[in-house]
Amino acid sequence: MPSKDLSGKRIAILATDGFEQSELLMPRKSLLNAGAEVDIVSPKEGSIQGMNHDEKGERVEVDCLLDEADEENYDALMLPGGVANPDKLRTMEKAVSFVRAFVDSAKPIAAICHGPWTLVEADAVDGKTMTSWPSLKTDLINAGANWVDKEVVTDRGLVTSRKPDDLQAFCTKMIEEFREGIHKRAGDAARPAAPH
Repeated sequence: MPSKDLSGKRIAILATDGFEQSELLMPRKSLLNAGAEVDIVSPKEGSIQGMNHDEKGERVEVDCLLDEADEENYDALMLPGGVANPDKLRTMEKAVSFVRAFVDSAKPIAAICHGPWTLVEADAVDGKTMTSWPSLKTDLINAGANWVDKEVVTDRGLVTSRKPDDLQAFCTKMIEEFREGIHKRAGDAARPAAPH
């Protein structure tokens, strides 16, 4: 794969305290290595606290406050997991409306582990085939998603994976979808997955 697939693209990573460290740091590194500009967008100023499973991990500097972030400035959105991070974000009207703006403009979105919780709040999963951490399965099905237990799932610009062990496959698909850009969504049938 060419090393600068995402040159000229700007990506938002929406996160707050309690994000799973590997699920933010590895995708961000992959996006930067692919030539993208990446902003950590957060409702919190300064830095946010990562988690290594149940232990505190690294703090990450925030690049853009959510209150000042504009979806129009970004080409795609990435949502890391961690239990506390998406659980907080899905209760914040500004965070949900930020995510919804990407959905409405058909820009690609990648979410891993517990990250899809925020997509549920943004009414973004109905009719989508996707995966997540297993405890989100019922939430996603109740919101209209077709939940499957796979390493990585792509459906019309939405990339989802289950857990940190899936990160390599997740990052590869995320870069592929972010490179493709805007996808048709409303009324489209799911695109068949490319053979592996």
